[in-house]
Formats: sequence, structure tokens, C-alpha cells
Amino acid sequence: MTRYLFSQDISISQQEQKRQGSTTRTSRRRRNKMNEIQLKYGCNPNQKPSRVYMENGADLPIEVLNGRPGYINLLDALNGWQLVSELKKATGLPAATSFKHVSPAGAAVGTPLTDIEKKIYWVEDLGELSPLANAYARARGADRMSSFGDFISLSDECDADTARLVKREVSDGIIAPGYTDEALEILKAKKGGNYAVIKVDPSYVPEDIEKKQVFGITFEQGHNFIEIDNKMFENIVTDNKDLPEAALIDLKIALITLKYTQSNSVCYVKGGAAIGIGAGQQSRIHCTRLAGNKADNWFLRQAPQVLNLPFLDSIKRPDRDNAIDLYIGEDYMDVLADGKWQNIFKEQPPVFTAEEKRAWLNKNTDVALGSDAFFPFGDNIERAFRSGVKYVAQPGGSVRDDNVIEAANSHDMVMAFTGLRLFHH
Repeated sequence: MTRYLFSQDISISQQEQKRQGSTTRTSRRRRNKMNEIQLKYGCNPNQKPSRVYMENGADLPIEVLNGRPGYINLLDALNGWQLVSELKKATGLPAATSFKHVSPAGAAVGTPLTDIEKKIYWVEDLGELSPLANAYARARGADRMSSFGDFISLSDECDADTARLVKREVSDGIIAPGYTDEALEILKAKKGGNYAVIKVDPSYVPEDIEKKQVFGITFEQGHNFIEIDNKMFENIVTDNKDLPEAALIDLKIALITLKYTQSNSVCYVKGGAAIGIGAGQQSRIHCTRLAGNKADNWFLRQAPQVLNLPFLDSIKRPDRDNAIDLYIGEDYMDVLADGKWQNIFKEQPPVFTAEEKRAWLNKNTDVALGSDAFFPFGDNIERAFRSGVKYVAQPGGSVRDDNVIEAANSHDMVMAFTGLRLFHH
């Protein structure tokens, strides 16, 4: 199997060369074994040198087929691959995720798209798509603002439908267990031939113990091999215990997504797709609000007022996404004021009032919600209810569990205590 290595784009001083002298032969041996990829730089351009490699001397389980992935690209790729491979195992459906800065912006399985979904995901002109392409359309479309410039992970071999969809989006790269010949040629032509295309070995299993360094200090822990399965949702603590199969799948998607989302994190899911992910917040309620606001935006984009916005023919998809985000938010005058709307729309749209938005959001129902740690207060449940949440999975274990259960019962929700915390850093 061919491994692609990259020259390190750095200039090492003589002093630094002396300091590294003791490791030069070892590094050369590693390069000969093709178990490393040297990178242009780390998280930032000043962080040089940078590389990824197998400490045990084995070959890397990834192969770069095109382009030059960066440090953050590979963090997104490897986290995303774990997420989609677990989604595929848990649901039996092809899965995709759209990663940005080491957290998913969206994740979904490959169920068919409705006509409205095709329109809000900008794929109505592509005809019938493969299940894998449907999965990526959902993952990309849930939060298109956050997915701009994403790194894509696919559970299955990338087909031509998916590649054509990827080609038209602003994206940094993609990882999958394989590519059809047609798909690979399509992707290689993206970004002037520089699009990062990575093939991953689906049989690869990491070692039991994983390590990382912070401030020169090595951290070590067992790899998180926990599987999200049906048993996780057997302890239903609310009066309503009716958990249908579709909701069970959505809850599994929520928890698997959270497993690879920077904590604290909360995930709203509907119809096989994450529609709102709140990542990296210090407060649980802020996670719930952030993810809930994203879920609300996802549903507001389906309102007739938004679907029928009279965009100028010259407006590109990313600019439409930006305009829609402003139109449905509190800063709507940024696109509706005189002198501004003329640059975006054929005619001035009416204001989408707060009352109209609330009336539309009240139609969103049967949403599933997962949390990577327990809810400490019932306010999280109250906020989730306003975004249509009916089903909840969280670890439980708070001293205020009774208050949280009471809040769920007041809205006839179904809530399972999984007993499983899913922090990820």
C-alpha cells in the first residue's frame, strides 16, 4: 500500500539540528517505514515542526490519496471517522459527519430526504441521491454556517453522488474507507487539485492505552471503547415510558455524536440527523441553549417565509446561508434595511416576526436530546421543550434528579438515565 509523505516546510537552524541529532536516525527509520506524515505546521503556523506518526513503529492506518492535510484536519478526520463508523454499527445505515475544530457541526445517517430538506440543504437540483450522499447532505445541512470549510468523514466507500455533492461545497478534506474511481477523480479536481483525500483502514483498532502531552507532561488513559446500544436506554425514569424505534435511533445518534464532541456538550436529533450541537461550553444550560438555538434555526429554515425568499440569481450558496441566518435571527435589519436588501433579494422580504417564528417553532415535535453529563437543574428540560424535545437521554446522578424528572414529566417527555458520562477533550 502506497503511503504519501510530505516534506516538512520548515527551516531548522544548526543549533536545532544539533539538539535533534540524537533522534535523526530514528526519524529517518520511521520515514523509511512510512509510519509518519510530516506536516507544514501544527495548530498554528508558528508551531513547527509538526508530524503524525505511529509510536510503535507500525504503518499508519491512513493513506493520503490527494492533497496535503494539516494538523487540525487530521484531528477532525480521526475523530470524525470514529463517529461515523460507530453510527454505522449502531444503526446499520451509512453515516456522515461534518467536523470543524475537533467537534461535529453535523452528523447523520442516510435516510431519504424530503422535498423541503432537499431545498434547505441546496441539493434539489441533484436528483435522487445515494444513501451516503443523503447522509452527508443532512450532516452538512444541519448547521451550514458552522460546516463552512469542514472536514468530512464517511462510514462507507465514497460514491460519485457523494463526491459531486462534496465538490460544490467549501470543504478542506474528506476521509472514508474507500473511493470509487469516479468519486476519486471528482474529488481530486477540487480546490485546484489540492483537496485532501484520505483513505482509512476500517479494520484498524487503536491500542488500549492512549497518550497525549500537555505542557510537556504526558497524559495516559484507556481508550473509550464503550458502545452505545439499546441497553443504554432501558432505565426510563419518567412516567411516560413509550420509546419508539425511531426515537431510539435518534438517541443513539445523539450519544455517539456527543462521544466525539468537545465537552460540555448537548445534541438535538430528529429524523436521523443531529440538528443542533452545543459544544465546549462551561455551563450545561449554555450547551442546551446553544444547541437548541441551532435546532430552532434548522426548523425555521423550513418555514414558508424562508423557503420563498426572493434571492438574486447571482447570490451564491454561502451568501444565501449567511443571509438566511441573519433573516431568521435578531439582526434581520442587516439584510432588510434599505440599501442592503437590494444587494441580496429581488424584492424586499417582510420581517419574520417573533410571533410568527414562535408559532412555526411550536410545530417542531418529537425531537431527541442527548447530554454528555447529567442535567443539574430542570431549566435544561424547560429550554429543550421549547425546541420540540420529546425524548431525552442523560447519565443521571445529580442531587437534583428529582427536579429534572419532574420537569420532564410536566411535559410528558420520555427520559432515560444511561449511567454513562461521555466527556471528550
